[in-house]
Amino acid sequence: MDLNIDMSFPIEELEFFLLILTRISMFVFAAPFFGRSEVPRTVKASFAVLLSILLYTGIQPHVYPQYSTLLGYSTLVIKESITGLLIGLAANWSMQIAAFAGQIVDTNIGFSMSAQLDPSTQMNVTVTGNFYQYGFMLVFMATGMHRFLVQAMAESFTLIPIGKAVFDLEGMYRSFLDFMAQYVMLGFKIGLPVFSVTLLLNGLLGIMAKVSPQMNMFAVGVQIKAIVGLSVLFLTVSLLPAAADLVFDQMKTAIVSFIEAMGGGA
Repeated sequence: MDLNIDMSFPIEELEFFLLILTRISMFVFAAPFFGRSEVPRTVKASFAVLLSILLYTGIQPHVYPQYSTLLGYSTLVIKESITGLLIGLAANWSMQIAAFAGQIVDTNIGFSMSAQLDPSTQMNVTVTGNFYQYGFMLVFMATGMHRFLVQAMAESFTLIPIGKAVFDLEGMYRSFLDFMAQYVMLGFKIGLPVFSVTLLLNGLLGIMAKVSPQMNMFAVGVQIKAIVGLSVLFLTVSLLPAAADLVFDQMKTAIVSFIEAMGGGA
């Protein structure tokens, strides 16, 4: 009885799989939730390999990109790396809206100097910004947005086949400008309750400074702003899921716009 098993496979299949793994790996290490520093690198690598195997079996038929030299294959690897990186960064940048909104809030209530290092991003984040980020991350997992990211990554292979990415610089520039406009608008919209209350409070303190110039309004105002700002945060914490929905909608829009900008060769 012949028990020999033929394990041979075309080299094109291995090269095709490695290109899939390259795009997935760059996405996993750049995307929110998957790419956080708290997640061990072995877990990230294992997840990237598992997802690549699933997509390798799901992508049918296998259309091999054309190249003739090692430099040509290296160019394909770079293109797939940039594709996965941009998709992951589009989602990651959207999550940074929470830090921007927290910066606005803390600047108005006087907590902007109490910044701390966020180990997940290696950046200094204010107290409220850190609160918003972790709150949005909880909503992110509870609403299944991590599954949306995986689905978007899988569908990118349909819109941007392996080796067919075309980087439309004008389209990407336009998408980035649209994203930055929404970034600033959503950040101010999330921090608007505290911003509005502190604006009214500054007006009242200015009137009191004119009425009673002997009072030290600076010392009084710092304490009042902190108390009022924290009170507004406490009263508006129930709006956090709605604010997170705005950020997640922007995340979906940003991912789609970046994929469309790279799918000109599909």
